[in-house]
Amino acid sequence: MTDQTYGATPSARAKPVNSPARVLLASLIGTTIEFFDFYVYATAAVLVFPTLFFPAEDATTALLASFATFSIAFFARPFGAIVFGHFGDRIGRKVTLVAALLTMGVSTVIIGLLPSYAQIGVAAPALLALCRFGQGFGLGGEWGGAVLLATENAPEGKRSWYGMFPQLGAPVGLFLSSGFFWVLLHFMSQEDLLAWGWRLPFLASILLIVLGLWVRLSITETPEFAEAIKRDQRVSVPVVEVFRNHKRSLFLGTFVALVTFVLFYICSAWLLSYNVKVLQIPFLDALKIQIFGSVIFGIAIPLAGKVADAVGRRPFLIVVTVLIGAFSFLLAPLMSGGEGPLYLFVALGMFLMGLTYGVIGAALAAPFPTKVRYTGSSITFNFAGIFGASLAPYAATWLQKTYGLSHVGYYMLAASVITLLCILASGRDEV
Repeated sequence: MTDQTYGATPSARAKPVNSPARVLLASLIGTTIEFFDFYVYATAAVLVFPTLFFPAEDATTALLASFATFSIAFFARPFGAIVFGHFGDRIGRKVTLVAALLTMGVSTVIIGLLPSYAQIGVAAPALLALCRFGQGFGLGGEWGGAVLLATENAPEGKRSWYGMFPQLGAPVGLFLSSGFFWVLLHFMSQEDLLAWGWRLPFLASILLIVLGLWVRLSITETPEFAEAIKRDQRVSVPVVEVFRNHKRSLFLGTFVALVTFVLFYICSAWLLSYNVKVLQIPFLDALKIQIFGSVIFGIAIPLAGKVADAVGRRPFLIVVTVLIGAFSFLLAPLMSGGEGPLYLFVALGMFLMGLTYGVIGAALAAPFPTKVRYTGSSITFNFAGIFGASLAPYAATWLQKTYGLSHVGYYMLAASVITLLCILASGRDEV
C-alpha cells in the first residue's frame, strides 16, 4: 500500500524544517511523559488508592471504586481532543503540545500532594477525580499532536515508521512507572509506601515536565501545517468540520482502535490488579511482570512500523486483529496455569499490543486533511479510549468475579471482531 499524502502539497513534503532526530525525540519524549503520568495513576489505582481514598469493608468494592476514577480520564480525553485540537489546527502543533504537556503534568503533581480520605473525608476522592479529569484532558490533546509532529515531518514511504515513535512513549512510560514503584518497594515497606512513598512518582513528574518543555520548545512548526497557513487553508471551528464532513472516518477509526485499548488495559491495569488481589502475588513480583510486559511491548512497536510500511497498514492490521481474536481463547488457560503460563500470557499479549499500537497512530491520522487532522485524529483516538479502555479494567474485574476468566477472554474476542469488521469496512485510503 502506498503512503498517504494526507492532503499535503509536494512543496510542503519537500521542505522539512526540523531534523529527523529532533522531531522523533520531541514526539517520543512528550508521549513518554504523558504516559508515565497516566500509568503511575493506573498502578496507584491498584496498589494504593483503594486503601487511601476508597475505604470499604469489601476489598473488591474499593478496587472497583478506584477503577471508576481511573475511567474518568478517558471520558475527559475527547474534551481535551476538541479543545487542544481546535488550537492545534488553528494556531499550530508546537504551542498546543506545550499546553497539553503542562495540563497533564500539573494535574499529576497535584495528585502527589492530595490528602487522604482519613484526613479530609469524601473531599479526597472528589479532588482525586478532578485531577484525574485533568490528566485525561491533557492527554487528549497530547497524543494527536505528537503523532502529527512525527508523521507530518516524515519522508515518503516512512509514515508508519515515523508514526510509531510517539507510540513508543506508551511502553517507555509503562516501564518507568512500574519500575519506579518497583524500586520504591525495594527501599521501603508497604506501610511506608501507603503512608508517603506513593507520592514520589507523582511529584517526580515535575522533572519530566521540565525536560519535555525544553525539547518541545526547541522544535519549529511542521512543514504541512506551515503550508496550510501559507495557503490560508485553516477552518474556523475544526470540530464542526470533522463532525460535518468526516463522520465516517470518525466512526470507523474509533472502532478500528477498539481492540487496541481493550487488549492493553486487560494486559496492564487489570492484570496487575488480578495478580495482586486474586492470585495474591506480592507487589514486587506483580510489578516485575508488568515491567517484563513493557519491554516486550516496546520491542514490537518498531517491528510494526517497519512491516506496515512494507506491506501496508490495512492488511497488517487485519492480520494482527485476527491474531488478537485467537489470543483471547488463551487468556483463561494461561492466566490460571501458574507462573510460566502467566509470563507467556504477558509476552503474547504485549507483543500483539505493540503490533497494533505501533501503527494505529498513522492509521487514525490517514483519512483527515491537514486542516482538521489534529482534531480528527485526536477525537477518534480518544473516543476509542472511552469505548475500549475506560471500562476495561472495571469490566474485566466484574466479569472475572461474576462469570470467571473465560468471559474476560470473550470480552476481548468481541472487541477484536468489532475492530476487524471496521477495518474491512474502511477503504484503502482510510486506514
